[in-house]
Amino acid sequence: MIIEVCIDNSCEQKGAFEVVKKIQELIAANSLTQKIVLQGCCCKGKCGSGVSVTVDQTCFSVLPGEVTQFFKEQVLKKL
Repeated sequence: MIIEVCIDNSCEQKGAFEVVKKIQELIAANSLTQKIVLQGCCCKGKCGSGVSVTVDQTCFSVLPGEVTQFFKEQVLKKL
């Protein structure tokens, strides 16, 4: 599975690096380092209400406080 987090200016201001850090923590806590590739990306155009996060080519808008729930719903359920 590939997870991309936008790190362009707008998403950075909305907490992109907090989102990356939390996803890294959740990947490690769930022993998924061999199953998930986490990478930064450029603007996906979905940053209106949060940080653009793409999971296997589906783009979502995620705020830092939503990462744990997002991870459960959009990552763990798909593995």
